[in-house]
Amino acid sequence: MNNIFSNSENSKKDYLKRFVEKDEGSDPVYSPMDPPGAYKPPSIEAVPIEDLHPVLQLFMNEHKATLKKLEELEATLIEIKKEGINKERNKNLGAFFEFLDDKIVMHNLKEERVLFPVIHDRMIENGEHGTGLVKDTAVDMLENDHIKMMELATLTFSLMGISSRINDPVSNALLMDTAIEQGLSLVEMLRLHIFREDNVVFPLAQKYLTVADFEETAMKMKKYFSVQVPGINSTEKVQ
Repeated sequence: MNNIFSNSENSKKDYLKRFVEKDEGSDPVYSPMDPPGAYKPPSIEAVPIEDLHPVLQLFMNEHKATLKKLEELEATLIEIKKEGINKERNKNLGAFFEFLDDKIVMHNLKEERVLFPVIHDRMIENGEHGTGLVKDTAVDMLENDHIKMMELATLTFSLMGISSRINDPVSNALLMDTAIEQGLSLVEMLRLHIFREDNVVFPLAQKYLTVADFEETAMKMKKYFSVQVPGINSTEKVQ
């Protein structure tokens, strides 16, 4: 059998719901058996995208494109789990991994090289950090997510590629099932990662970064990645 990605152009019921919704109260009490919902972080005030600086809006708009691709990947994985692989689903899988290589990897690199360092510094300056000897912030968690998501993506891709070369039906099915579960884990990790950036870290960045911080970030985006931040004239200062 050919590699399932060889033809690529250049449900929810099947996996655990990991997040527990809790009634909000003035003094919530959590336990390991009843944790706070990951999508309901406490004491976070949402900021509409239109109220964010254009630098942050650029990253959030890239998130929207990724979320759409995640919906498509999830639907494809569930179809494969129910009905098996075919040419069209093979093509859809290849398209996602091409998007990951071309867009998600670059998005993460821009965050790590340009945006995250200044957010990390401002969070420490404003007391938004851990209490350990080394002061960590939410940025450290996000960067760790970047590593984990690439590991999951590599594992998913590799398992699917191996399964396509195995003739034994039982072994093939076991490998494909494992690959699908890893792929669904990747979908959920990326969704939660984007949620944390959009609803926790970026609002804090809007609060703590100075005009000069945003000016420098926009300049570096253009200098190092040839990306012009929408709404910002490269010859003018950010207002």
